[in-house]
Amino acid sequence: MSRTIIVSNRLPVTVLKKNQQIEYKTSEGGLATGLGSVYKEGANRWIGWPGIFLEEESDQLQVAADLQADHMHPVFLTKNEIKEFYEGFSNETLWPTFHYFLQYAVYDQKLWETYRRVNQKFCNEVMKIAKPGDTIWIHDYQLLLLPQMLRENLPDSSIGFFQHIPFPSYEVFRLLPWREELLNGMLGSDLLGFHTYDDTRHFLSSVSRILGYNNQQGLIDTGKRTVMVDAFPMGIDYDRYEEVALSEEAHRREASFRKSFDGQRIVLSIDRLDYSKGIPQRLEAFEGFLKRYPEFHEKVTLLMIVVPSRDQVGKYKELKEGVDEMVGRINSTYGTLHWRPINYFYRSFPLESLSAFYRMADVALVTPMRDGMNLVCKEYIASKTDQKGVLILSEMAGASKELSDAILINPNDQNQLIQALYKALTMPEEEQHMHMVQMQESLRRYNIHHWVNLFMDRLSYIKIKQLSMATTLLDQHEVQVLNSEYVNAQNRLIFLDYDGTLVGFQDAPQKARPDQELVTLLENLTADHKNRVVIISGRDRVTLDDWLGKLDVDIIAEHGVWLKEGGEDWHMIRNLSSDWKRDIRPIMELQVSRTPGSFIEEKDYSLVWHYRKVEKGLGELRARELHTHLSYLASNINLQVMEGNMVLEIKNTEVNKGAAATRWLEKFPAEFIMALGDDRTDEDTFRAMPPSAFTIKVGNTRSSARYYVDAVRDVRRIIRDLLTQNKANSKLRISA
Repeated sequence: MSRTIIVSNRLPVTVLKKNQQIEYKTSEGGLATGLGSVYKEGANRWIGWPGIFLEEESDQLQVAADLQADHMHPVFLTKNEIKEFYEGFSNETLWPTFHYFLQYAVYDQKLWETYRRVNQKFCNEVMKIAKPGDTIWIHDYQLLLLPQMLRENLPDSSIGFFQHIPFPSYEVFRLLPWREELLNGMLGSDLLGFHTYDDTRHFLSSVSRILGYNNQQGLIDTGKRTVMVDAFPMGIDYDRYEEVALSEEAHRREASFRKSFDGQRIVLSIDRLDYSKGIPQRLEAFEGFLKRYPEFHEKVTLLMIVVPSRDQVGKYKELKEGVDEMVGRINSTYGTLHWRPINYFYRSFPLESLSAFYRMADVALVTPMRDGMNLVCKEYIASKTDQKGVLILSEMAGASKELSDAILINPNDQNQLIQALYKALTMPEEEQHMHMVQMQESLRRYNIHHWVNLFMDRLSYIKIKQLSMATTLLDQHEVQVLNSEYVNAQNRLIFLDYDGTLVGFQDAPQKARPDQELVTLLENLTADHKNRVVIISGRDRVTLDDWLGKLDVDIIAEHGVWLKEGGEDWHMIRNLSSDWKRDIRPIMELQVSRTPGSFIEEKDYSLVWHYRKVEKGLGELRARELHTHLSYLASNINLQVMEGNMVLEIKNTEVNKGAAATRWLEKFPAEFIMALGDDRTDEDTFRAMPPSAFTIKVGNTRSSARYYVDAVRDVRRIIRDLLTQNKANSKLRISA
């Protein structure tokens, strides 16, 4: 049976070693809670680092055995790997870049090499327990290369990836020297998830501009697989936080804590020590609030909890010292014998104490400069069982997309933040209740369990979609079947696309003239009276006649507009009009003027916009723009827009390769039918073929074809093999 394997940098447990004894501390984070129902089932596993460097092999063996009993598999890191992979590349390169703090980003090749090596170490550990058919769900920015590493080892497995931090805009992401490797690593997944639509949009933009892959409606065509990208806002275990907030222990702690505040209004701030959280800016705003509204002196207190994090690292140490200094200055400036404006704790608290703080707080101040989601604000709302309280939330946090009933602010706007504090502290209880009820209903519905189920359902969906469009490699066994049926058939019908199938693509279309090898192959193929060979191409009839007219082949030109059987004259599949060109061509010419390297090819009844010579990324961007514009116009004037390999073509809807091929199928019944093509225009040909036909796509992309081969050279090899086998069979018959 298939299993689900979760992979993250950290396990949902931290291993501690005290007095030579191994101890285990369970994580209470949202991810650990949400995925607990997954990794503990059946033979499922969670793979990750246990949070400690263990030098002794005996300790590693003990930890591995203990964790295995609880469905976990540890990845042990060396001191150097912890320093260069986790603290280095992950948190000094990716973290500041993805949070838009470019001034802190370190671009060091040595750190990159360690990052890649540790991702490979994770891959090796996964491969120790993973089997074909397993579902693998990878989490976060520390493991961006892992999906592709696993894909190479487990090509048929379902692989999901979720990023818990923001994904930056293309202009920021492109600064990374290893941008292509990182994107290709992520695209090893079948499904990529982010917290917000903005993150999804930024990722798709980077994939398009850097790798040149097209995408439509969140589906990326990599050339080999379709990858889905979508937004999945992560929730919390709402029932758990509500239950703790209603517990006797939370009530007892709240009553004890309230004695220290003597009836004051409480503004709550809870954060991990990090420059992305906007702690100094929050303190400046609170100071500005006290200065502007002196009537709140001795009536309001900022309860600020900062959870320790990497405070021995230079910039974090500076941040901690700066926060300490600001708190001391504000308290000394505004404090009195009976009132301390800021109650500051640099430590963590157990859940029951946090729940008591949430219950006490009149206002929650959650104002990160940039945050993937931020679950503190959701925990606060779930804990407000009396449905009173106000949330001030940064619009730079992913949660702001869901919690529109909060007071949303720009954390860079000090005046707006000061006004938000005033509004929150003066908001009538009826209004508080109305907003809180709305947010609670939303969070209760879209909880952590909903998030897990939705992601896994979409992963199953995209896998089914991939399989429905999958093609099979034309391997040695299938080649033997192909050859056998060809040899034994008395009449054969062979459809061959030209560009990308018989010849490779060229920067200039006119450079793709058939070489001598191809001419010889086609001459030998048509020399057999049993064969009827049809060249079916999007090229114009004049070019095809010039290049192939001397051969004994039938030709379908311009995707089926013009037809030619043997030595007969050209004729049209039906009467068509090209009057639409005078309206459409100016639009395409405008795109040429905006896009250096692009050009228009005019055929009798179609216009083609080529962008093979255009700067990578720009061509795809302009193609999408033009496709959208032309599709809107085409729907009103009986035209269709078709995407090919670095081309965009607009033509009459009545014409396609499939309709033309059908004429040959009806007119020339054959025992053996074969069709080869390489792009989307050839899908119409494949769909027109009978089920018994050998339909072969050049390139491993989703297709209606039964089989695929990798390149033009494989197509020519197929033709050579057919000729060789047929010749050998003829000799056997003669000798017999």
